[in-house]
Amino acid sequence: MTQRELSVLMAALFVTSLVTGLVTANPPRPGTEGNGLTENESATLWSRDADNYITQEEYQQRYGESRTAMHQLANGTDITFKRPPETAATWTRNDFADLEPGGSDTSVHPRHASLEDGVFIEDAHATVFAVQPSTRGHLESGETPLYIAPNGTMRGFVDYRVRVPNGSSSGNTTIEWSLTSNEVEEVRLQKDGETIVESDGSHTPALDYQIEDDWSANLTLEAEISVRLKKTTRIDRGDETDVEVTYRTESLNVSDSIAVEIYDLSAYPYYAEYPNGDAGVAIFQSRPWQGYTLTENGSARVRGVWRFYTARNTNWDTLVRSNRTDSATVESDAIPVYVHAYPSRIGPRAEPVRDGPEIIDTWGTDRPSPDGTLGENINIDIVNQSYTTTYGVAVRAENVDRNALQVAGIVRGVNASIVAPDAGSERQLRRSNLTVEVLQQNESQATLRIELRDNETGAPIVLSDPDRRYPIGGNTRNGYITVAEQRVETNASGVAIVTIDEPGIYTARYHPGSWLGHDPAYVSATATARWHPLGTIDGWFSFIFEVGWQLIPFIVMFYAGKRLLRMLGPEDIFQRNP
Repeated sequence: MTQRELSVLMAALFVTSLVTGLVTANPPRPGTEGNGLTENESATLWSRDADNYITQEEYQQRYGESRTAMHQLANGTDITFKRPPETAATWTRNDFADLEPGGSDTSVHPRHASLEDGVFIEDAHATVFAVQPSTRGHLESGETPLYIAPNGTMRGFVDYRVRVPNGSSSGNTTIEWSLTSNEVEEVRLQKDGETIVESDGSHTPALDYQIEDDWSANLTLEAEISVRLKKTTRIDRGDETDVEVTYRTESLNVSDSIAVEIYDLSAYPYYAEYPNGDAGVAIFQSRPWQGYTLTENGSARVRGVWRFYTARNTNWDTLVRSNRTDSATVESDAIPVYVHAYPSRIGPRAEPVRDGPEIIDTWGTDRPSPDGTLGENINIDIVNQSYTTTYGVAVRAENVDRNALQVAGIVRGVNASIVAPDAGSERQLRRSNLTVEVLQQNESQATLRIELRDNETGAPIVLSDPDRRYPIGGNTRNGYITVAEQRVETNASGVAIVTIDEPGIYTARYHPGSWLGHDPAYVSATATARWHPLGTIDGWFSFIFEVGWQLIPFIVMFYAGKRLLRMLGPEDIFQRNP
């Protein structure tokens, strides 16, 4: 082998090892760690990885094995979900077991940890690893709350190192120091300064909590560290040595806090019945929520604007190991993964798509796009303009099982408790009776009279009522009628007058206001009228007059030609043109 060939081979080996190192670094390659997930499930976790796609052939050459179709897809893009997946919590729970402290003379901590020093205790910290079940919501720039389930687990990491003083010798006196004990004595979880969970000391505490009747809070992980050192003083007095033993103890409290939103849902449904037997359902919740099912088997469902992805907390990609003389950065063996909720460009959806429920209205808060809150290497279908949070969603469906109605939140496992509507609040949608007739007409225009009445009672339906109330929610829109590209409203008598100036067939269509804001509420209706100027005597006279006026030039030309032929005669024509 020549020197050049050897150099090329070494360079290739270096590049291969570098690429392999990058791929096997955080996040780990799917299927390489036993974290309670399949290769397919693990492949979906890493939305924050660089999507540097490689072909199946390249993958087989590099790793000597094949990958699944899901793994291949995740290699080139990020995977999103309709519902918050369980994979993030499963991975985090299992990976947390790989987190190890450094021993009495070494402190292990993430870079973002808040370190505390005492006299003998140094580089001490208590750092929140993860709170789950939870979902990080991306609402808009500067607003990305962490929603946590009312019942969940906080996992944390506590570590420190002990500074044992050096021994000394002066004259006939010798002093020695030794560590007799060190431990994390107690770990506590506090909510807004009040202790809600206490546990025996641990470097990797997992604290189960239960929080009720609260909206938002600061959760604090607090740990109490204690050390005990032995000081031995020897005084050499020639024939004998005096020995004095004393003990020094120190305790240090360290903590870390995280702001959370307690995600405890209460949904408020409203119902309506259509004349054909269809059912209407509207559900409102003042926080982001995922959607609801309408039947016991879950076949009919609707979801709002929110979709989900999973990504690691990059603060835990590396850890710092510090001792008395030095510190070094190492790759972390434990990586927490969180679920993230974002507003999708797909928007609200009902399933089944073709013959499932029909979304008739959505409402909520208008917000700017939160795309700037995602960070690097996130490739998802997030909205790129302002959007509506869909706190309320109303649908029309053939079948609704009210007893099986289930409202799902954006935090895994959290379903809303359903608050029954007040008695008598259910809406009965009525049929409407819409008529349109030509009231007056001439050769240039016509006047249409449109009348809208309750088909059951015959009472006029007033669309221009300024005192109309909206007792449920949604868009505060009155019903209206469209005809001849105009939008009109009926008066107190249920009548609207429209003038048209183009002949044709005109269809008036009643667009009722949503039953969410109208009581009584109605379904749509149409009516048709035809107008043409020839439909009147004046119209026929005008038509004849106009046609005659247009024919005058042709009549004059015909008459002039005929007179010319008579003046010249046929003989003159042939003589002049032999």
